[in-house]
Amino acid sequence: MALKIFQSLPLFREMGIPRYPPVGSVCPFNRLLSTASASQALCVAYPSTSVGRCARRQGSSKLQPDTRIRSLTTTIIREPLFVATSSVGLHGDSVPQFRLTQQHRPTADEEQAFLQRLGGCSASRHVFRLLRSVTMMSDNMAAAALHRVADLEQEGNSLKDPSVLEKNVIRALCFQLEQESGYLSDAGLVSALLACTRLFLDPWSTLMVRLVSESQERLDRCQMSVEQLCTLGQAMLAMEGPGCVMLEQVMEEVQKQKPTRWSLTELIAVYKLLQGGVAENGKYRDLLNAMHTHALTVTSQMDPAAVSMLLTALVTLNQTQAMPLVISLCKQAVRHVPHFTDEELTLVLGALMHFGHSDHYFVKVMERYVPTMAFSSHPETVTKVMQFFSRRNILSPIVFDAVAESFVYRADDYSTSQVARHIMAFGKVGYLPPNAGEVFRKVENTLHTRFSHFQPRTLLNLLHSCILVERFPVNFVSKVFSSYFLQQLQEQGTGWDRFVLAQLTQLYMTMKLECPLYEGPKLLPKYHVKSFHMSGRSLEMPVDPHLYNSVKTGLIDLLGARSYFGSRVLTPYCYTLDVEIKLDEDGYVLPASHIDDVYKRIALCIDGQKRFTTNVRQLLGKEAIKQRHLRLLGYEVVQIPYYEFENLQSKTGVVDYLHQKIFPHSYRLSW
Repeated sequence: MALKIFQSLPLFREMGIPRYPPVGSVCPFNRLLSTASASQALCVAYPSTSVGRCARRQGSSKLQPDTRIRSLTTTIIREPLFVATSSVGLHGDSVPQFRLTQQHRPTADEEQAFLQRLGGCSASRHVFRLLRSVTMMSDNMAAAALHRVADLEQEGNSLKDPSVLEKNVIRALCFQLEQESGYLSDAGLVSALLACTRLFLDPWSTLMVRLVSESQERLDRCQMSVEQLCTLGQAMLAMEGPGCVMLEQVMEEVQKQKPTRWSLTELIAVYKLLQGGVAENGKYRDLLNAMHTHALTVTSQMDPAAVSMLLTALVTLNQTQAMPLVISLCKQAVRHVPHFTDEELTLVLGALMHFGHSDHYFVKVMERYVPTMAFSSHPETVTKVMQFFSRRNILSPIVFDAVAESFVYRADDYSTSQVARHIMAFGKVGYLPPNAGEVFRKVENTLHTRFSHFQPRTLLNLLHSCILVERFPVNFVSKVFSSYFLQQLQEQGTGWDRFVLAQLTQLYMTMKLECPLYEGPKLLPKYHVKSFHMSGRSLEMPVDPHLYNSVKTGLIDLLGARSYFGSRVLTPYCYTLDVEIKLDEDGYVLPASHIDDVYKRIALCIDGQKRFTTNVRQLLGKEAIKQRHLRLLGYEVVQIPYYEFENLQSKTGVVDYLHQKIFPHSYRLSW
């Protein structure tokens, strides 16, 4: 009845809107929608609109009407003309002049030119202007236009400006898609459906029901390509979640085709679909393993976007068993570093940190690239660069100096979290750039002007990182030790984290040892930890067992007995000593169990490879502050670095080395 009314109106005939019979029957509920999980997105419908808005509700598995959603039809129609139907009504003098056509499709060059112009649109109004300028368009062009509007307007789970759905050009485009659904190409159909979900259109609108129904019919024919199946899968995932029956049918069709026969585009599309939540709880493990094997053979063909997307998918899917693929993608990323967008590079760095991988050539190309982008790239990208180098314990003066220089000029552009992560990187590797004075003046200024903007733990991380490189934030520590801040710090997490308490303890210890003029609040004993050494995150790196055993054997030969030195000794100052040797006033070695008449304590720091940066023989910040504090506490610190000890070839050489290190001014006794 509704369609007959539309066909009988001379106004629509004059405007050139084609009259087609209704296509694609509305599929029954058990065919169109399945029972979804409790956390699925729920789109509410209004019975008399074909383009509606989407609301999200938790804990419901059925779609239900919600009369609070305003109909686009009722908000747009301003003349007596009213159509009692679920289709979109168009105002007579505002109908755009374009028409969807399947008979006289635009040429490939025309379509490509349109897509290029569409990609250059920086606002929805520019898209609308472009659509008004064309007279004919293909279904792919129409879907691309809707996708571009979604790109520009989508913000989280809603649109920044929902009124874009009320624009005449959008309504006209949706109306033609609705009427032409049976004549759309497979690619155009599923792309249009996905675009509609990205615009949060009402899933019970005539447009959406027809697109889904038509997609189901095409799916049943088993003639869709892998890429088209993935596009349809993403649309259904957005509408119903992972429990969708139609989505399961899509995955059955995908698995009928072997990954070795897929094109690179199809391979990336399947990864993207699985990443969206389809492969939860270990589903499709065999498919993923086959995809990883195939991806290894085509990595060299991947462009920057593909490398970034695939690495991100591996992170989301937590494919820790796919390290060969991660390594191969990292090698390919070396070629693309200068060509990555800021967002792509951010994702690549995040993925490499997730898998704990870094490549020598990747680091080298980053060292060439970072000085060129530090002043212009997105703040989060620059921050991620610093995180990558510090997480991998890579000290690159080229990178750190370039970022430090840009930080002085761009600090106001950074969020409080980004400022903190910058300084945490310097603290982690224990490095001060040449312009350290300017950098930390900028940090101090940021703390003064935006102190209240810092999250409690972010602020603690920032201040703690400062002391690792001998920068003492005295003016702000007093606020950290206040009862109000400590209460906030506790409330931010789920109770007290031992690592947070360790940071507070070390911060307070630093004030006492290195800032004697500090007279601010004290850290109450109940917040102190007894040891900085703990499982997981720790303010001390445990001693390397192999290196320790070698040194221990040499010490027994040097001192004459195992009883003359202690191992892994916990001091009253929270630090754990790898080896402690006690001397009396005359310089004689005392048994480790001796408590009285100890005149000097020697702390041996047996520093294995993990206590240094990976590319430079420099102690990490947390090891440097430990040795600094031990000296201030009265210990004689003797460092036994791995790169010196490993060069010793004989037992005699080991004993002579240890004697020279520990007792440089005395003769060695022979036992």
